[in-house]
Amino acid sequence: MIKLIAGLGNPGEKYRGTRHNIGFDVIDELAHRLQSPLTTAKHKGIYTIVRSGGHQLLLLKPLTYMNLSGESIAEVMRYYKIDIENLLVVYDDLDLPPGKIRLRQKGSAGGHNGIKSVIQHTGTEQFKRIRIGIGRPDGNNTVIDYVLGKFDKEQRLIMNEAVKKSADACLEWLEKPFPEVMNQFNS
Repeated sequence: MIKLIAGLGNPGEKYRGTRHNIGFDVIDELAHRLQSPLTTAKHKGIYTIVRSGGHQLLLLKPLTYMNLSGESIAEVMRYYKIDIENLLVVYDDLDLPPGKIRLRQKGSAGGHNGIKSVIQHTGTEQFKRIRIGIGRPDGNNTVIDYVLGKFDKEQRLIMNEAVKKSADACLEWLEKPFPEVMNQFNS
């Protein structure tokens, strides 16, 4: 049985370090910790498969751009016969304060186009998520400019901690039922 952790973001140097790419940052953190770089480029994404804690784990960064993320995730799930209960999606959330993480078992897209795409291509809202707060733009910024903008130095420190905490939660999910992981990290 393979578990799939997909981090949402946009490919390319231009988007590295932006608020919208925090899901990619978590996948990079996991790949680093598990010493398994993402080297396989197939199914509209880049990924690695690693053994951890007696489980096979597939770490995926869809390369379709955020709004089409579901295409890559659904292709990987079909190819590797991954059940929806073994999918965990990590992404940015405007409605949480910067650095706050929130784990959920299911839910609507809440206006997030990447999640809309995942729901559309998997045909369900019944998948696990880790939402990482990026806060909302002030009056000077549009949402698009804000999510595609980079964190300032102070915010980056807060977000680095959120990335580590999110990676911790991902690894806990390999060992424990998701409701237990939620109780541990949603406090």
